[in-house]
Amino acid sequence: MKTPDSPTLAMNINDTLSKAFAQAGLDTRSGPLKGVTETIRKALASAGLGGGTVVSRADADVFDVLARDIDAKPSAPGAGQFVRRTLQHPAGARDYKLYLPALRAGTVQGPWPLVVMLHGCTQSADDFAAGTHMNRLADEHGFLVLYPEQSTTANASRCWNWFRPQDQVREGGEPALIAAMVRTVMAEQPVDAQRVFVAGLSAGAAMAVVLGETWPDLFAAVGAHSGLPYAAAHDIPSAMAAMKGRAVMGRAHFPGTGDDPRRSATHAVPTIVFHGDRDHTVQHSNGEHIAQQARQATPALDISHHSGTASGGRSYTRDVHADATGRVLVEQWTVHGAGHAWSGGDAAGSYTDNAGPDASAEMLRFFLAQKPRG
Repeated sequence: MKTPDSPTLAMNINDTLSKAFAQAGLDTRSGPLKGVTETIRKALASAGLGGGTVVSRADADVFDVLARDIDAKPSAPGAGQFVRRTLQHPAGARDYKLYLPALRAGTVQGPWPLVVMLHGCTQSADDFAAGTHMNRLADEHGFLVLYPEQSTTANASRCWNWFRPQDQVREGGEPALIAAMVRTVMAEQPVDAQRVFVAGLSAGAAMAVVLGETWPDLFAAVGAHSGLPYAAAHDIPSAMAAMKGRAVMGRAHFPGTGDDPRRSATHAVPTIVFHGDRDHTVQHSNGEHIAQQARQATPALDISHHSGTASGGRSYTRDVHADATGRVLVEQWTVHGAGHAWSGGDAAGSYTDNAGPDASAEMLRFFLAQKPRG
């Protein structure tokens, strides 16, 4: 019989304990059992069996999820910390990185907002963090940043599988896996559950839109940069067609199901869209369709039009859609002359355009302006 390796053995032990605690109705977060799982973790680590953190069903409130540190480099005093972890989930295993912001004088200690950042194809968490400079904004404004990372096993180009029917529903696919990451972080960190947001680039933006539709109870707003609308495709050929602007917005045909209306966007999640009008990878019309879906889910919005020129030289137009109280629920930014790249991004990361308006800062402004859900 093959003996499991150390990390696998540690995960099996932790998973068994988590299930046993949950089945027995025991709460390890308080009372006499508080600290039990931490003691077990330290014992496993000292034995060379990994330092996983047990996350029970009660803790994560989603499936049986385990997250374990695989890289946690110490930071300088007062600096932020960027931690790499792995999450085991019924939908698969994925790495992610979590940025814990630097604590500055006057910084609120929590609960903190959480911004989930989904990279595009061929990118990594580190690449996306460098290109969007979202960690720097986290230090300045005080919020956590979660970077889920797609694996080459799940997609050879590291694209999020936004186009597959099984990854366009709440349970069983990548939306559930990413949601499990979020809930794991929420179980371990002081996160404000009313201020959890998701943003992405390209395939990551398309998956962010999927998450807004499938997990509207978890995500308070969506940011989509150079992405595609919900249910724009059902396989790779239809995804390629959608990227070129040849798809019926939000009503992709799923073989054997007909034009299932359940595949259309129905949830009113506040959405901010950025898209370059010279994007030849994902046509600009897709950004328009994302905004259209968001508006259709929230009718009777007033619109105002704005235009300007960024400090880097690119001009832009900005359409703002607000309800009767003045609350902005949909923003659509068109960056003129820009291609398939994060507007205002840093050249340290791939797919960035530093000549345009700062998409990271504008998305953060939009997110933090949202009122708590009732």
